[in-house]
Amino acid sequence: MAHLLMVESWVGAMSRLLPRAIREGGHEFTLLTRDLHHYLRSAPEGTAHPLLGARHVLTADTNDLDTLLPYVERLHPALGFDGVITSCDYYLPTAAKIAGRLGLPGPAPEAVENACRKDATRQLLAAAGLPGPRFAVCADRSEAADAAAGIGYPLVLKPVDLCAGMFVRRVDDEAELTRAYRALDAFPVNARGQRRAPVVLLEELLHGPEVSVETATFDGRTEVIGVTDKSVGGAPAFIETGHMFPAALPAADAEAAGETARQAIGALGLDGVVAHTEIKLTPGGPRLIEVNPRPAGNRITELVRHVTGVDIAAAAVDLALGQRPDLHIRDTGLHSAAIGFLVPDAVGVLAGTDGADLVRSAPDVLEVRLAEPGTTVKAAGSNNEYLGHVMAGDAEGTGARRRVESLLSELRPRVVNR
Repeated sequence: MAHLLMVESWVGAMSRLLPRAIREGGHEFTLLTRDLHHYLRSAPEGTAHPLLGARHVLTADTNDLDTLLPYVERLHPALGFDGVITSCDYYLPTAAKIAGRLGLPGPAPEAVENACRKDATRQLLAAAGLPGPRFAVCADRSEAADAAAGIGYPLVLKPVDLCAGMFVRRVDDEAELTRAYRALDAFPVNARGQRRAPVVLLEELLHGPEVSVETATFDGRTEVIGVTDKSVGGAPAFIETGHMFPAALPAADAEAAGETARQAIGALGLDGVVAHTEIKLTPGGPRLIEVNPRPAGNRITELVRHVTGVDIAAAAVDLALGQRPDLHIRDTGLHSAAIGFLVPDAVGVLAGTDGADLVRSAPDVLEVRLAEPGTTVKAAGSNNEYLGHVMAGDAEGTGARRRVESLLSELRPRVVNR
């Protein structure tokens, strides 16, 4: 039995999937957090959050490395950590630095830092000659306006250190650029109390299907687990409305996407990680969007597990312990699995969701999760405002997405004014 130090967590699926993977692997963990209630608030009433299954729950300022690293060093002889892990993008560099400080397995902290900063990723991949959009890193609005004129509209404005599509916006002219920049300026601190970097990334708008490549890298070798497709809506935002695994792609396109992800992971110097690499399949070939050195979110890991039997959360645990992960494909009886999200377009309070019982009892359904009545609803601007999801499988082929879209059409959220 190994003992992992978990440094914070995502509030969503991974806050449940990662503790499950640790437990099923025969291990245990200690949770290190600055605010336990950040997670407990998300647990359904009357249930215990899986993070409470930790051997210890310790409180420390996880945003202050100067005090955190010596604190963990003092804990280590008493508690005996075998690895360090997190699922939260905002603490991936912290986890890597703690592992390095304690002499435990883990990726190079600098590589993780560069992967978690979209500007650094873009610069390093461009220097390595890997395909991507034309881009500029801008320190202020004036610089952004000049850069936009050089790249040419339409383009995409991105914060360099936020997640879940927050404040990522398509802009078609200078007026839209100014509005997007001002909205981002009004959000100087992220949800974890960390100050946002005061620069933005401008990128050429790429055209073509978007996919993600799910990988695991061990001893310098990256193995592609598979390719997931994405549907995106909510313009001018980029909101993920659904995914299917495996992506319904020609074999050559899937192989090209996988090879592009391998090259990007190598160029960043990442090792000992699972990664979720987002790619656009443009008419000119694959173009890199970003490399995330952690398991995919939005329950993509569960799509993969339903189809292949590969548990990416368990692979992340193995890698954190310096062990080769089990990536053997198994026959699960499903050829594809898909998820679709209920994306709100109204403002108010959720009174209920009509059609829920019908969808829950429908054939091929793997999961249905819906927001509780009383939930505050706002028009979605990122992947953080979903009102639920439906997951379904197809035992014959790649029809899971169509099945999910049909099921979603049966759900009708009732949103009332406050």
